[in-house]
Formats: sequence, C-alpha cells, structure tokens
Amino acid sequence: MHRFVDRIRLLRGSVFAASLLLTVTGTLGPTSPAFALSELQQVPGQHTEDKSTETPADDGAATETETIPDEGARRLQLPMPDPLIRKDTAEQEAAKPETNTVTEPETPVEVIYDIDKAPQAVRRMRELIVEAAASGDIERLRPLLGKGPTQTQVSVADGDDDPVTTLKGLSGDPDGIEILAILLDVLATGFVKVDAGTPNETYVWPYFTEKSLDNLSPPEKVELLRIVTAGDFADMQEFGGYNFYRVGIAPDGQWKFFVAGD
Repeated sequence: MHRFVDRIRLLRGSVFAASLLLTVTGTLGPTSPAFALSELQQVPGQHTEDKSTETPADDGAATETETIPDEGARRLQLPMPDPLIRKDTAEQEAAKPETNTVTEPETPVEVIYDIDKAPQAVRRMRELIVEAAASGDIERLRPLLGKGPTQTQVSVADGDDDPVTTLKGLSGDPDGIEILAILLDVLATGFVKVDAGTPNETYVWPYFTEKSLDNLSPPEKVELLRIVTAGDFADMQEFGGYNFYRVGIAPDGQWKFFVAGD
C-alpha cells in the first residue's frame, strides 16, 4: 500500500515538472537559444546610442581631433582648380587696343560718261586718238604719241624703243589692227579723274581701274566684257583688280600712257 502511494506521488511530481517545463519552453519559443545577459545581440532595427557623437563638454580646451586633421584625409585632399579666366589675364586682354577687323567700305568712285565734263584739251586728244585708231593705220598714232620726255608710255618696262613698233608687237596681228580695236573699246567706256588737284591729275579710261570688280552692277559687267573675256574677268577678280589696257590723258592734253597691267 505504501509503495502504491509513493508511486502516485512520484507520478504527480513528474507531471508537475513536465508542465512547468512546457510552460517555460512556450514562453521562450521553441527555437530561441539561451544567452547570458552579456551575450545578448542587438535586435535588427533597434537603434543604439552612439556615444561617439556625444557633444563633449565645452571646457575651453580643444580636443586633438579638433586641432589635428586626419593625416589620410590630408593626403587625399585635391587642390582646387585654377579659374578659367585669370584676373590678370583678363585685365591684360582688356588693356590691348582693339583691332578693326571690319573691312572699310569702298570710297565711291565718280564715273563720268559725259566727255564735255573733261577739259577741252582732253576732249581734243581723245578725239584725235579715236580718229587715228578707227582708220586702221597704226602709223597715224605716231604724231600723237609724242617724243622725248613727253612720249606716251606704251610699255610697263622702261625703254627707248619706238612706240609704234612696240604697239605692233603687242598686237595679235602684224599690222597692229587688234591693238587699235582695243584702244577704241577702252575709250568708249566711262572714265574717272584721278589725283585731282595735284600735278599728276589724269583722266583715265576705263573707270574699272578705280572700281572694285566685286561690286560691279550687271550693266557694268556687260561694259567690262566688251573689253575683256569672261576668263579675263575671272582672272582679274583673283588678281584683285582691273589689269587690262588703260588710257591716261593729262588736263593739258598730253597722252600720258596706253599700257596694260596694274
């Protein structure tokens, strides 16, 4: 009997111990390991106080981290780039004198078509030249070409050659007919007065000698192409000016030149 009672008591104690163990296990969770208080880990998402950010007490003395920068940061610090425009350079550029890169407009040229506006001596010499050239006989130019210091210049090269012989040599034919035709065409254009009011004042045909070929109007181009070919005109534009035959007569009627070239 006593043995039976002891067994009952022993069974009850085992049941109580098992119940207590189940209760504790359910509270802690089936998979929760047991840690010592010193071994507890931080729960994810939980913020801990960063003691390094605490503001030190202002006791009037700077700490070492405040006065001595980190050596690694100082080595990695890059220098600031120079300004794109230095002040001294900008001042030097401003001090430089401005250069005028704009091409100045061409001075207007007075083209004269009315021969009556020329002095009487100029009109008379022009008339005599036209009559001699229209005759087809180049020898008729001889008395008009002068002699000595007043001899008409018919070549850009200086020389004492006979002017009529020189003109024949410039003509495309042996009789000088071509050069006479050119002379007539040149004198049929408008003219200009150059070096006005000076000892070198001269009436010059054609007026293209004093006018930019880039600014010619369509009628003026037609007038020029009566003297030269289209190929000659293109060459003149590349050259930078008119360089075909021209005639110059002084106010006193002296025939000063009949030459080609600049």
